[in-house]
Amino acid sequence: MDLRRRLVIWLGGLLAGLMLMAVVINLHSLRGDIQAEVAASEQLVTVLLKAGDTRAGNKDELEALLKNAQLRHLRIHLGETAHAAEEKPHWLAPLLGITTSPIPAQTIRLGDQTLNISPNPNSEIEERLGDTVRLCITLLLYSGATLLVAWWSADRALTPVRELEAGLQRLADSAPDAAMPPFALREFRRVASAIDALASKLDASRAAQQQLARQLIAVQEEERHVLARELHDEMGQTLTAIGVTAAFLERNATRLEAPSIVECAEDLRRDVRTSGEQLRAMLKRLRPHGLDVLGLASALRVLVTSWQQRECGIAFDLKMPVELPVLDEATALVVYRVVQEGLTNVVRHSEARHCWIRIELARNTLYLNVEDDGKGLPEVGLGRRGGLLGMAERLEMAGGSLKIESNATIGLQLQASLPLDNKEIQEEQP
Repeated sequence: MDLRRRLVIWLGGLLAGLMLMAVVINLHSLRGDIQAEVAASEQLVTVLLKAGDTRAGNKDELEALLKNAQLRHLRIHLGETAHAAEEKPHWLAPLLGITTSPIPAQTIRLGDQTLNISPNPNSEIEERLGDTVRLCITLLLYSGATLLVAWWSADRALTPVRELEAGLQRLADSAPDAAMPPFALREFRRVASAIDALASKLDASRAAQQQLARQLIAVQEEERHVLARELHDEMGQTLTAIGVTAAFLERNATRLEAPSIVECAEDLRRDVRTSGEQLRAMLKRLRPHGLDVLGLASALRVLVTSWQQRECGIAFDLKMPVELPVLDEATALVVYRVVQEGLTNVVRHSEARHCWIRIELARNTLYLNVEDDGKGLPEVGLGRRGGLLGMAERLEMAGGSLKIESNATIGLQLQASLPLDNKEIQEEQP
């Protein structure tokens, strides 16, 4: 059941109940009015019959009857003196703008009795005032019941909202039991389902971030380990050889002949050159030197050529504009690292024969595609893991996005988009 239907049922039941209550009150008021009218008519007939009775002592009985009679709209007195002027206007008559002109009493003689009969407007005002008071009480009860039921209905309808708020707070606090409770209303079931889906995505995102953090720490430690080993095994040995040669020259410089000194100098020069090559190789692995000197386009060409020269059995095809916009250092490094990681994954995991790298510029956006004809990602655990997760994180930090398409027919296709600053593109325009 949805919220609209439930509210209609509740409010419809309320209106029906209140209508029934109003009918009961009006019927009760009508019953009282009818009984009063019938009683007044009966008393009037009794007065008239009693006035026509010629028995002795009838006058005293008639006076007592008129004193206690509840006649409506009429006043009846014994004797020939009119009492119309004795009745004061009702206090409500001036407020309502009602003016009553005094009408002389009509004298009627029945038997031995003389009756003075005159109209009584105050009786009609009292009757209408009573009806108005009863109507106001009915409306007051009706309004109070409506407000109470409306408050109760709103409180019941908003109970799921409070449960949703509590569930969102648990979700924000990363509570393990952040799942939404079941709801009877369809609208809240849909909202709860959407929140549960969001919670699942957040859990997956947090797990991916934790995995990436662990991977980054592991890569950092591995890089440090490899760098320390290379410094010790390669540069350490080269520097040791330079130190030994320099010490030999220091001890025997005065006794050595010119050819021996030249030979020692050649050894030193060779070791220094070797040390420089080792240092450049380490720096190249830590940061692509071509980005600073040649620009992004040349650095990408050097990267693809280096993979092509390794004879890994994959034909690489790079297509991009002759000149790319002058990007800031962070953006250029993101593009370079995405291509580098993509090519590394192709060589290590794809078992492909061809790899295509495409870079295009359109609508202030750089589009990068890395596609191969290999076996694609495995079906089990398909998603952004390892290097793919790192590429996605790099692009997201730069304001871009990564889309992955994979199957055994088309291989793996990485589609990256990276928005460029208008200022960067305008600098390239003549």
